[in-house]
Amino acid sequence: MFWIVQIPDDAVVIRGNTLTIHVANLAIADEIAFLGTVRIPSTLSFDITYTKSGRPRTIEPTSHDPLSAFHWAGKMWMATNSGTFSVAHNDGSFSATGSFSSSGLFGEMGTEKNGIFVGEDDQGENESAHEAAEPAHSVQSSEPATLPAPLRARMKGTTK
Repeated sequence: MFWIVQIPDDAVVIRGNTLTIHVANLAIADEIAFLGTVRIPSTLSFDITYTKSGRPRTIEPTSHDPLSAFHWAGKMWMATNSGTFSVAHNDGSFSATGSFSSSGLFGEMGTEKNGIFVGEDDQGENESAHEAAEPAHSVQSSEPATLPAPLRARMKGTTK
C-alpha cells in the first residue's frame, strides 16, 4: 500500500518531550505502487507516539549549496516511537492491522531548517524557553566523497 495524504492539523499534538499523531477513519486512495494509476478507495486509522530523550545535538550546515543534502541546520534528540494502525480497502478485498515500536533501534526527532531558512534566528516563536535553555552538543555533517546519483544528476543540471 502506498499513499500521500494531508492529515488535519489537530491530529498532531506536541506536549513536552512527546509528539502524538492520531488519525481515525481517514478516506484514502491506495495507489498500490508509487505514483500508480490504479487507486482503490480505502480507510486508514493510526496512532503514533514519538518521545525524545537526552540532550539535543545542534546540527550546523557544512555546505552553502541549497541543493546539497548538507545544507540544513537543526536540533535533534534521540527518540523512540510506537503505534498501531489499521487499513482496509472499502470493497473488502484487503485489510491489515498491526503495531510497531522502535524501542532498541535508532531514532531521532527534532527541528530543522533548510534552504533560505537556514540562516534565520533559531529562537523561533514555537521554541519553548525550556528547550532554548538546554545545553546542546554541536556537530557538523560532512559531505561524502561521492554524492548519491540522484543528487549528482540534480547538481549537474544546475551548473553550466
